Amino acid sequence: MAHKLALLLAVAVLPAIVLATDYVVGDDKGWTINFDYNAWAQGKEFMVGDTLTFNYPKGVHNVVKVNGTAFENCIKEPNNGITDSGSDKITLATPGNKWYICAFGQHCATGGQKLMITVSDMVMGPSANAPSSSTRTNMAKGLDIFLGAILALALLVVNN
Repeated sequence: MAHKLALLLAVAVLPAIVLATDYVVGDDKGWTINFDYNAWAQGKEFMVGDTLTFNYPKGVHNVVKVNGTAFENCIKEPNNGITDSGSDKITLATPGNKWYICAFGQHCATGGQKLMITVSDMVMGPSANAPSSSTRTNMAKGLDIFLGAILALALLVVNN
């Protein structure tokens, strides 16, 4: 019974571990003013299960998840959460457009500290918009490892 539970757990958890990507917003520049986040996001394919990490000096910036209208107008309401740890991790749990701003002073309006991304469902198989980012180049290798782990767990269950 324990082996069957382990197999079920592996099937549920391993795909997210193998295929998820952690994007550091702004790369080495982090979450700051006067940075082109549209250019940073271009060419990246954000998927359900991926994580955005916002790095910045605590007390200088924050991350506010807003809707499209609030994003365009750089207003923090209505918001779906404000984080301000200086190393905020946001897991992309659902597909669709996502908007983030900094609500400190005029950081969004004049400093351009705002990010808009589109999150896709995790889809297996070929698509017209196949990932070209280097973050996805090892996807097939990760899938091979995952399938190998499933096969090994299945053999354990069968042999016991």
